[in-house]
This record gives sequence, structure tokens and C-alpha cells, in this order.
Amino acid sequence: MKTAFMFPGQGAQFVGMGKDFFEKYEEARSIYEKVSQILNKDIAKMCFEGTLEELSNTENAQLAISTTSLAILAVLKKFNITEQVDVGLSLGEYVALINSGILTLEEGIKLLEKRSYYMATKVPKEKYSMIAIMGLEASKIEEICSASNGFAVPANYNYSGQVVVTGQEDVINEITSKLQEAGAKRIVKLNTSGPFHTEKLIEASKSYGEELKNAHFNIVENKVIKNIDGTFYTKQDNIKEILAKHIISPVRFDKTIQTMQTEGIDTYIEIGPGKALSGFVRKECKEAKVFSVQKVEDLENMLKQL
Repeated sequence: MKTAFMFPGQGAQFVGMGKDFFEKYEEARSIYEKVSQILNKDIAKMCFEGTLEELSNTENAQLAISTTSLAILAVLKKFNITEQVDVGLSLGEYVALINSGILTLEEGIKLLEKRSYYMATKVPKEKYSMIAIMGLEASKIEEICSASNGFAVPANYNYSGQVVVTGQEDVINEITSKLQEAGAKRIVKLNTSGPFHTEKLIEASKSYGEELKNAHFNIVENKVIKNIDGTFYTKQDNIKEILAKHIISPVRFDKTIQTMQTEGIDTYIEIGPGKALSGFVRKECKEAKVFSVQKVEDLENMLKQL
């Protein structure tokens, strides 16, 4: 068995995420407590008692999702579930970096605090929208975006059959009908609205780049696959430059899946809120074992199967 751990990105949040792990396992409680101490903020209360609106705020969502993923991960380790490869979608890559030892927990959380702050505050004051497009070639989607009367660009290439486009709200509304006319099988509006992973966040990228100058990374080769191009981090990489560019570059989870397939991964475990990543993998890896662990019952069912 060759296993990959996958960690979700922003948009996966829901009120109460991680609560059953917190209540049942000391390992999970310990993570929430450690992160709360690092941030001087009660992350458990935010996850379990806040409103969805508060939780969906970029500054809260990134920290809450990553903490929940790390807490569930700690429980998996209690049951000696291990992996050969770590991947994450956008902010989920930081959980992968922490788990692999490239970042310490404290440094990773502090970087996410800065990253989420800049992504929330250093963005043009316009109305943005984000849609997921299924069943249309990426090249056709890019063509329609390029021909639009404003700003609309692909932000996530999730798998071969799905691309996420972000842009000005009126432009997204305009191109939706054109995408349908071009043959898109399904278009879904997402509950993440910022122009993330585009040039619109260039100021956020620059500011975060300054924060990264003081960060320390211990590169572990052949462990974490990076979003920016779907290849493994290596000791030759300028990881600080990559993570700054990550904010303005499209997420290539499609290429990440291809790399995992090439590595012979046959068991995929999504750890944290949501089931998006496991859904992407199921579309591409028909014979693989794919699990999503966001609740205690998910863990118990997976343990029986493994």
C-alpha cells in the first residue's frame, strides 16, 4: 500500500468541524490548544460556536481549516496510519509542509496567520465571484475568459474535468452563459469569492514575500507536491519565492494527481473538512482506495477497510 495524505483548502469550512474529534481524542484537543496558544485566539470556539459568516472570513477560514486538519491528522497518527506523499489544496499545502517537517507547527501557523491577513486585506475593492466548470476543456475555458470584457481567469485546475474560474462578479455572470453554450456540463457558484491565485493579489504576494524572508524551512525531498506546478519540492527550490508566487498562481491540482499516479499511490486519504479532494481523485483514479476523514465515523469506517 502506498498512501497520500491530502489536505483541503478554503471553502471547505463548516460550523462544528472537528468537534467530535476534539471531544473524543486528547491528540486532537492538544492541537487546538497549541494553535490557540500560538495565535492567542480560541480556535476551537471559532470552529465549533462561530457563525458560518465569521468562519468563512479569509482570516478565520485558513486558520480554522488548517487547525482542524492537523487535529484529525494527529488522531490518524495515533492509529499508526502513515503516508509516503503529502499534498494540499492552496492553504492545505501548509498542513502538508508542517506534517512533512519542512515547517514546524508554530512557524507554519504564524505564516498562515500572515498569509490569510494579506489575502483578506490587500485585494482590490471590487465584487468578485468564483465558479467551478465541469465537462469543458481547459483550453476552451481559457479562451472564453480571455475574450471577456473584463477580468476572469482560471484559478484552480482541480482535475481533467473541472476548472475553477474567478473574476469580477459581472464578468463571471457574463461568461457563464458562454461557457454553457460552449458545452459545459455543469457550472457551480462557489462560496469563496476573492480573486485568489490571480494577479489581483500581487500586493498580498509582495507583502507576504517580505514575511517569508524570516521563515525557516527544512526541505524534505520526495514528500510534498507543490500546487504551483505539481512537482515535488527539492532542496534546490527557492521555497520562499514559490510560496509568495503561490498566492498569484493557479493551483494545479490536476498535475498533482498525475504526479501521485506516477508515484504509484493507491490509497488516498483526505484529512479535514469537506470531500472535494477525494472527489477529484475518484474521477481520475478509478481503481484506487479513496477516503475522506472529516468526522469520527469516517475514521472508524476507514480503519475497518484498511
